[in-house]
Amino acid sequence: MDAARMAVTAMHAWRSPPQPPDGDTLRKLLTKGAPPIIVFRTDDLDATFETIRTSGAEVVQEPIDQPWGPRDCAFRDPSGNTVRISQAPKP
Repeated sequence: MDAARMAVTAMHAWRSPPQPPDGDTLRKLLTKGAPPIIVFRTDDLDATFETIRTSGAEVVQEPIDQPWGPRDCAFRDPSGNTVRISQAPKP
């Protein structure tokens, strides 16, 4: 969870001043219809993808290797927001 919180904070920080890690600012953006980019990191993208897919989440993009390095996938959360999950490239 700490890595996820850091990724959300890092992605959000460039858009506004730093905020407390309570998620309130992100909730406000979501309820206003702002199209956020939320990216979570994992060490095993394929296993994480299967866990989320089998839970019934709507798949937006199956795991692929991106030309710029990471492997990632995307889902829609229950509110319709796109949530990406990324794995760092293997060394």
